[in-house]
This record gives sequence, structure tokens and C-alpha cells, in this order.
Amino acid sequence: MGRYMKTIEWKNGKVVLIDQRKLPTKFELVECFTCSDVAEAIKKMKIRGAPAIGVAASFGMSLAAFRSDATRFEDFLKDMETAKNSLAASRPTAVNLTWALNRIMNIICIKNSMDLNRIKENILKEAQNIAREDIEINKTIGKYGASFIKDGDNILTHCNAGALATAGFGTALGVIRTAYYDGKKIHVFVDETRPFLQGARLTAWELMLEKIPFTLITDNMAGFIMSKNKIDLIVVGADRIAANGDIANKIGTYSLSILAKENNIPFYIAAPISTIDVSLKCGDEIPIEERPSVEITHFLGNPVAPKGTKTYNPAFDITSNRHVTAIITEKGIIRKPYKKNIKEVFST
Repeated sequence: MGRYMKTIEWKNGKVVLIDQRKLPTKFELVECFTCSDVAEAIKKMKIRGAPAIGVAASFGMSLAAFRSDATRFEDFLKDMETAKNSLAASRPTAVNLTWALNRIMNIICIKNSMDLNRIKENILKEAQNIAREDIEINKTIGKYGASFIKDGDNILTHCNAGALATAGFGTALGVIRTAYYDGKKIHVFVDETRPFLQGARLTAWELMLEKIPFTLITDNMAGFIMSKNKIDLIVVGADRIAANGDIANKIGTYSLSILAKENNIPFYIAAPISTIDVSLKCGDEIPIEERPSVEITHFLGNPVAPKGTKTYNPAFDITSNRHVTAIITEKGIIRKPYKKNIKEVFST
């Protein structure tokens, strides 16, 4: 993988992405020919991670544009609104998805006097810009975040906020990567991240490819390891950040934040500015996606619970801003008071 891996790209009129459900045992690419294919890929978690979902949605809009048979702008706009709604419904928590969709719709509305073919080309160009910018943004986040990591540090991370969760570099894992590239001798503790095992399957895979030292642990081991002074800092990603600095991230993040506070361990969030949703006052307003029961009752297709077991499977939880040491973005480090400082970031 080296220092760059394309999680998703536009190639010969189609969207090509890594099927993350198959990792780490099999590396397989998926080709999406329609907007519906992309929406299904997002929903089924063939591609996941807030920034990567945003990039996928923008490419999905490109597919919808080129496959539209409309000859009038009004009809074309209706086709694109339909595509937008389909993609927006695929996963509700990650705000990067709607951010990318709105960015594409703005291009359409601004260029409404153009020939439709030119509008379609502009949509694709904007989608490619979103993908390219994401990688550069993540590298900048990595540089800011690496300043918190000292030589010899043990870092705990949760879920996968690496290259696979973005267009190709990573947010939380981008911070870790940058510290490693800078020559710091670090070690990473990787939460397995139940029930979908993004840590065990994806983060461990990325770290192993780059030979970054790591140890895989089960989610319920984290507190014990912290109590033994084996963790120097925690860095995770985010799927949505409210205006007050409350964080929505993979289920289990909230528990880690409580354990970190109890053990006086810094707890950092690494995320692009596009993840901040200033329209939401606090974390209670963030919609939480619920995933299918089978993700809990089965493992690799095999049942692990009695048939008919009732389940509750929220994909994300909310971490209070009180437990967040700092938010690492491409525009710098946001510290407390979050409400005031987030507002300042958006006003500049």
C-alpha cells in the first residue's frame, strides 16, 4: 500500500471500489455502473467510513448524470434530485454524505444555463475534486495530529479511520501514519470493533501492510490495558460532529472516552471540517443508524445466538464534548470551548 491507496476511483465511466467486507482474507474490487449500485455499496458496507462515503456519493451522482436521458434541464434536475435522495438514504449518520451531495447539487444549479453534456462533465470534475481534496485534507490532519504523538508512545484506536475510510490516506490512522513516517517509534493497540470488526479486519490489515507495530485486542480489554498504563493517548475518527463538539462515531467510542477520562489519557478526534454539522446544536440531535440483527446474531454466516433472539444494533454512539481533549482538523486543532471555537472556524 505504501503511503497512498485508492479506496475508490472513477475509471472508464464506472466507479471502482475496494469491497471492504472481504478484507482481510480477500482483496476484491467492485464495479458500480449506476447510482443504485453505489447506494447499495454504501448500504451494504462494501465501502464505509464517513469521508469515503462522501466521495462515493459524489461519484454516484456522476453516474446518475451520465445515465440520465433528460434533454431539458428541468427533467435532468429531477433525475439528479432522485439520485440525491437515494444516496442520502443509504446511511444517515455520516454528514459527509449529505455534504458531498449538496456540493454536487450546487454545481448543477450554478451551471443551469449550460449544455447538459457540459453540466455532466462539471459534475464529474467536482466529484474528482472531492476525492483529491480528501487525500490532501487527510495529510494535513495527519501533520497536525502527529504533533501529539511522542517517540515511544502507545496509541489506542477504534474502528477503522484509515485509508479505507477515506479516499486514500486516513484521518485517525493518517495521524498515526504521519508519526510513523516521521520516524517516531510507536505502537498501536487496535480495538477489534464489534460487531462488524472494522478494527480487526481493516485497521490491522492497513497497519500490517505498512509494518507499523500493532497489537489487536477485543473491545472489552481496553479498560484493563489503560489501567496498566499501557496507553499514552487515544485517537479516533468521527462520522458527525455537532456544533458544540459532541461526537458521533462507531459504537464503543463513548465507552472508550469514559475509560480515558478515568485513567487521565488524552482522547483525540481526527476529522475533516466537512464532518462538523453546525446545524445541530448537540449530539442528541445526530441521527443514529441501526444495523441489521444478523450482524450480531451471526458471524461469517454462522449463527452465534439462539434463533429468534431479539437484538439492538446501533452503529454509532455519542461522545460528549466534555471527554474530548481536542479535535484535529485540516484547519488546525480545535480545543475547548468547542461551541465558541467551532463557530470561529466556520466564520473564517
